[in-house]
Amino acid sequence: MRRLAVLGATGSIGESTLDVVRRFPDRFRVVALAAGGRRIDRLAAQVRETGARWVAVPDEAAAEALRCRGVTAEVLAGPQGLVQVAGLEEADVVVSAVVGAAGLLPTYAAVLAGKIVALANKESLVAAGEVVMAAARRTGARILPVDSEHSALFQALEGRDPGQVRRLILTASGGPFRGRSRGSLAGVGVDEALAHPNWSMGPKITVDSATLMNKGLEVIEARWLFDVPADRIDVAVHPESIVHSLVEFVDGSLIGQLGPPDMRIPIAYALSHPERLPLPDLSVDLVRAGRLTFEEPDRDAFPCLDLAYEALRAGGTVPAVLSGANEEAVAAFLARRLGFLEIAEAVAAALDAHRPHPLTTVQEALEADLWARRFVKGWVGRRGRG
Repeated sequence: MRRLAVLGATGSIGESTLDVVRRFPDRFRVVALAAGGRRIDRLAAQVRETGARWVAVPDEAAAEALRCRGVTAEVLAGPQGLVQVAGLEEADVVVSAVVGAAGLLPTYAAVLAGKIVALANKESLVAAGEVVMAAARRTGARILPVDSEHSALFQALEGRDPGQVRRLILTASGGPFRGRSRGSLAGVGVDEALAHPNWSMGPKITVDSATLMNKGLEVIEARWLFDVPADRIDVAVHPESIVHSLVEFVDGSLIGQLGPPDMRIPIAYALSHPERLPLPDLSVDLVRAGRLTFEEPDRDAFPCLDLAYEALRAGGTVPAVLSGANEEAVAAFLARRLGFLEIAEAVAAALDAHRPHPLTTVQEALEADLWARRFVKGWVGRRGRG
């Protein structure tokens, strides 16, 4: 039986993880949970259901709210509590599903502790991929991807010679604005951006999907997970979201992974690897699905994708700046203080203003992330929207 610590338990990935645990109580046991302070009632219910012995929340107010709801687990408050849960000796697998840069320190703590890390927090590798992967090699930690695209690549590459790989092809749904021109996106609102056609995700990731920044972040993550340079990682828009990504080998063969757009499949594979768990209610009828189509991404309408490639090629602290600037810009958009097209403008301005330097520690990545957030806040304010 594998013992799990689930970080980001009340988010979409966390909920899907607990559904997998619920289906296989003989395979998994939750020993710790961590979540933000906005869904305390749900978190308390999760603690009671799973019997978790530890639970981490952002601050003492959230901790007290949990205790008032009768939670008897040990409650850890503050950022250090999240790190402590990630490194628990009692946990075999750490599900890293905290959204944004807040997931970097706990992911790094799990890696330093030599855990199996089921990674859904892409910002950890975007901001500090070189440092995190080097630490994993030292400690023997295994990073197993939970993102559907990276899980697909992982499955296609498993047991194969890396020298035989020509390129990786990440598929993208295209989001809610696929086919729209840049000019038509100037006035789109928050509700439109959050109306994803295929996936049920949190607001930040859903907006990232709408701008194609999510795919750009995944390109950077793939570079570190699979040790493949930027010029051998491509993106194809696949609106059906059935082919989750492909690997092209040197002989021209393409090997991919297909499945319904349901995160429980890659989560279950990461938790049970190298075994596969039976999920009989999740399948694809290819005949009924009909055509599977692929398109070039529209880089004019969605410039965030090229900004991510630019950051990856620049290296050092630049990807951390990209991540932090984007996170702050998306927050401003969700708060209706920034227009949709201004998200990319804010990120581009931060990249232009940043003076990059080599990245050697996680702390340097966090400092670059913080600089980018401050820059974007000022940028929004100067435009009269903040």
